[in-house]
Amino acid sequence: MRRRTLLTRVLIANLLLVSVAVVAAGLASNPNTQFGDESTVGLVLAFAIALTILVNLFMIQRRFEPLERLIDAMERADLARSGVDLGLGDGRSDTEEIQRLEAAFRRMLERLDAERRRTSSAALQAMEEERARVARDLHDEVNQSLTGVLLHLEAAREKAPPELDRELAETKGMANSAMTELLTLARALRPTALDDLGLKAALAALVEEIGRTTEIDASFESEGDFSEVGEETQLVAYRVAQEALSNVQQHSGAEHVRVRLLRTHTGLEMTVSDDGHGFEFDAEESGLGVPGMRERALLVGGELEIESQPPVGTRIRLRV
Repeated sequence: MRRRTLLTRVLIANLLLVSVAVVAAGLASNPNTQFGDESTVGLVLAFAIALTILVNLFMIQRRFEPLERLIDAMERADLARSGVDLGLGDGRSDTEEIQRLEAAFRRMLERLDAERRRTSSAALQAMEEERARVARDLHDEVNQSLTGVLLHLEAAREKAPPELDRELAETKGMANSAMTELLTLARALRPTALDDLGLKAALAALVEEIGRTTEIDASFESEGDFSEVGEETQLVAYRVAQEALSNVQQHSGAEHVRVRLLRTHTGLEMTVSDDGHGFEFDAEESGLGVPGMRERALLVGGELEIESQPPVGTRIRLRV
């Protein structure tokens, strides 16, 4: 059965109250009754009006309370988190208007969430494809050109007079250094270990690189089999770890960092924790790559948790 609308309920209640007031006024104005004096008539009418106001206030407040709760839930809705949960319960006690408004808002949030995921996926996929293309160009073309330069330098060194030997050796060293930096950059743009060996080996190599090139004591732990984890999820986990470790290296001032990868019965969990000075949460959006990490996590239906307490350190946890 269709429930009465709020307007219908208010109209019925007011009709009944007005009827009661009219009857009361009629009785009070009847000379044959004991309510004949004017003060009594005024008292009865005032009581009827007060009762009408109180009943209206009670009904309106009671029926508009779900609307207030819905407005609060709308204001708290956060598309930066996975899923759409307004926290309103089943809504069975709400009026039909409130239920329809809540359902429409839920559908709108779901459409926005789906569109956000679609556009984010397309943007991130295009970015990864561009990274892979640049990495291939650096590795195949620029690296080959540097290899040719080294060969020419070696040939010139054999024919050059002895006084140029030192300069040619220094030039060759600079070319070797440039080639090493180039290969490091190509691996950062598109990790070949992730494509060839999987997430576990790629993260281990990433952590090893941090420990080798910096003074930070970096360690890696893993538990479980990650062979069945999807490629997109592996890439997201790797990029989150890459960004987190970059923040540790550049901003944290940490002496130790630990990356822990765990395969649970519900999915994948990765934690990057350090003992640096941490950061205030009002500054997490400035240059730390936090929005990008959150966006990547949402892309695969995951959640990113950040705990940072200066000067204790920072812990970033990805759950997919």
